[in-house]
Amino acid sequence: MSDVMTRTPFAIWLTGLPASGKSSIVARLVPRLESLGSPVEVLESDAVRRMLTPEASYSHEERDLFYRALAFMGSRLVAHGVSVIFDATASRREYREFARSLIPRLLEISIECPLEVCMQRDKKGTYKRGLEGGSSTVPGLQAPYEAPVSPALAIDTTVVSPDAAAERILELIRSPLRS
Repeated sequence: MSDVMTRTPFAIWLTGLPASGKSSIVARLVPRLESLGSPVEVLESDAVRRMLTPEASYSHEERDLFYRALAFMGSRLVAHGVSVIFDATASRREYREFARSLIPRLLEISIECPLEVCMQRDKKGTYKRGLEGGSSTVPGLQAPYEAPVSPALAIDTTVVSPDAAAERILELIRSPLRS
């Protein structure tokens, strides 16, 4: 069980609207993976964005460049035996498809939550800024969010806790059928 996990690096992309629960799930998933002997690197979009685009405009062109760079970083880590969790909205399918072109065994996980609930959960103020005119590109609000067409797993965070979601993802990673 854990032997397979430690020998074969994997990549998963948790995608969903801002404040849908991605980071909460990742926070529960990483210690579980590490306790099984499978260290992972989390590529969390806000942390990486602070390094790549410290004064982010969130323009279409900047997002294209950012997600290409994020996917490339992940692909290099996986190529060198490090498992990767992408914790990033990646509002356009093409961003996640580009990552899949670099990491063929990427598992895409859809973190699903209605916009209204995301707005209530929003601790960073992303939606508030969008509603007040401080941002014009918030996915799901002013910019489209393209949900995965065929995710490896879909998790509705209005009914599944972060702990239960982490367990579901672990089961998916452990599955001998994962591609």
